[in-house]
Amino acid sequence: MTTMTTTAAADLFRRPPDRFLDVGAGQAAYRRVGAGPDVLFVHGWPVSSATFRTLLPHLVDHVTCHLVDLPGAGSSRFDAGTHLSVEQHIRTVRALLGLLDLEDVAVVGHDSGGLIARHALVGDPRLRAMALLDTEQPAGLGLRFRSFLTARHLPGFGAGLGWALSRPRVRRLPFVLGGAFADPSLLEGEFDEFFLRPLHQDAARRDAAVRLLRSFDPQHVRDLADVHGRLDVPVQLIWGAQDAFFPLRWAEQMVATFPRARLDVVPEAGLFVHEERPHEVAAALLRAVTT
Repeated sequence: MTTMTTTAAADLFRRPPDRFLDVGAGQAAYRRVGAGPDVLFVHGWPVSSATFRTLLPHLVDHVTCHLVDLPGAGSSRFDAGTHLSVEQHIRTVRALLGLLDLEDVAVVGHDSGGLIARHALVGDPRLRAMALLDTEQPAGLGLRFRSFLTARHLPGFGAGLGWALSRPRVRRLPFVLGGAFADPSLLEGEFDEFFLRPLHQDAARRDAAVRLLRSFDPQHVRDLADVHGRLDVPVQLIWGAQDAFFPLRWAEQMVATFPRARLDVVPEAGLFVHEERPHEVAAALLRAVTT
């Protein structure tokens, strides 16, 4: 029997964080919950560490969860002058292990958080294992991802994004967030509360998300094959079978690019596999991060 309910897990992100970490470019918001081996969670774009709330009831009795909102996201502190980029986030994640005194840690990365975590921690002796959920692949960028990258420099992109995310019917369209979930109703409720509503109601948050997207350099994706070859720790890949952004067939090919990796495929789930099927994802995570 779990000691944390799903309601308590969500409420953790409705309260102020435990503390803020000065990472040199803004302040990351930090929350810690659970007991056992250390696990650091790295979120992707355009969400925050609240995306892992669905996993916490299945994890907190087994591992210590370190949850960080990278600058520009969630409860983090930043301003218009804060340098926000993928490269800066890579430096931030690398610094977090020292700031949190983590000497033996497993890392879970989702979406661009998985890209950031791989570049940040490859070769780091403190890394025990890594779990990657629906993230960038050496095969390249899928059509859905490329469409976001193509649009990011258009005039008015930020305002258009905010408008689209504020309208439930529009955000379900394929060129917005359609396909992010196998069950599109999950774009409402807590997902809307934690991630979409802030982007269309808070201009500073929206600007931060756009600045981060505009910083994305495809070279980081092209370098992944080399990074994977040097990531000599157990790697657990967990994929939603219906991911429209990072194709499953490319994830299957990606397994062989790591020295030690395995892939678990979760049916009836999309990009946010952990929000749709938390029990199955948590079971696969625990096999990887507690070894």
